[in-house]
Amino acid sequence: MSDLTLAVLAVLVLGWSVVSERLAKWNVTGPLFFTAAGFLLANDQWGLVPVEVDAPSVHALAEITLALLLFSDAARVNLSVLRRNLLVPSRLLGIGLPLTVILGSVTAALIFHDFTWALAGFVGAALAPTDAALSSQVINDASLPLSVRRALNVESGLNDGIVTPIVVFCLAVAAGQLGVSGDEHAEVVIRPLFELGLGIVVGTAIGFAAAGLIGLGSRFGWTQPGGRRLAALAAAVASFTVTITLDGNGFIAAFVAGITFGSALPRSIPDRDTLTELPELGGELLALVVWFFFGAVLVPLAFEHFSLTVLLYAFLSLTVLRILPVALALISTPDDRATVLFMGWFGPRGLASVVFALIAIEQLGTSDVVDTAIAAVTLTVLLSVVAHGISAGPLGRRFERREQDPANAEDAPRARKRAHD
Repeated sequence: MSDLTLAVLAVLVLGWSVVSERLAKWNVTGPLFFTAAGFLLANDQWGLVPVEVDAPSVHALAEITLALLLFSDAARVNLSVLRRNLLVPSRLLGIGLPLTVILGSVTAALIFHDFTWALAGFVGAALAPTDAALSSQVINDASLPLSVRRALNVESGLNDGIVTPIVVFCLAVAAGQLGVSGDEHAEVVIRPLFELGLGIVVGTAIGFAAAGLIGLGSRFGWTQPGGRRLAALAAAVASFTVTITLDGNGFIAAFVAGITFGSALPRSIPDRDTLTELPELGGELLALVVWFFFGAVLVPLAFEHFSLTVLLYAFLSLTVLRILPVALALISTPDDRATVLFMGWFGPRGLASVVFALIAIEQLGTSDVVDTAIAAVTLTVLLSVVAHGISAGPLGRRFERREQDPANAEDAPRARKRAHD
């Protein structure tokens, strides 16, 4: 990454931060702003800022960004509250997520006839996780039912960590099927399982160790103000970097470390609820940079390999392949049809899908079939950035008015219950 690229990114972050609230009122989100900036300023056809898709720094930055967000999202999940409100999140993650992966993979295999089953599986899995940052107006809107916002937030916080092993496995198999890996068939299966197991072990160990050390330092007064937040950030980074050093899956390690850290952290720590602010803030800052790279290198690739077939898959991924699994998952729950449709629509694809696409380029190289798969993932994310970004405010207000409308008499008791859950 050049000095010019760093300078431009610093100026863009500064400018966007100052006017972010004003831009939000115009439905311009951070991902949308930085994607457009990357496309306009760093496009290899006319851009003045040099960015290369295969640069190691780009891939490393994207991976550490996802690791920080996986850790902070998992650590923020309040397990005690989640147990009392487990019905909808558990159905979204236990039923809706697998259905989304399966339907997305089967649809990709049917639409793109030259895809191997593993490459189709990669596309379906890479586009299954949701990103709450793209619909933060909805999740942060206190006027909407808390149960709806909590379910969407928990789903987006956990589904990217859950789907990561599927993505890794599909990429390993696809590399063998496409002839870009010399691994034996047994190793293609065994190695991802080894990486997954190692990630779980290292993540659990570091999560418990970090929580225990922070609790010990707090109890004996060893820690300076702000030190606990730095320790949480170090735990997030260590879980990822130690695991990849040992040839394990760093994303799984960060995710497991976050869950372990959040559950094992002593409740007596005074600033317990704010300890993950640094990993979360660092992840959000780096995410803006990743969105810039997305606009600079992946969006032009998607336009280069654009076709009606790619567009059709992107449209289906954002609509039928998301809404149908959510509807099936929420059968027999108290939520009415409007609520199910609302939750089904607000499943934006975001940072995790972008990072998975960059990993696929790194592991599979470039070819017509791989570029088509990357184009399908990229175009879906691009449409999501635009559509979910501009619809979050209007649809949220419409849903709020519907919840408050006395005409919905038969739904009023359920609405009041959801609003106070």
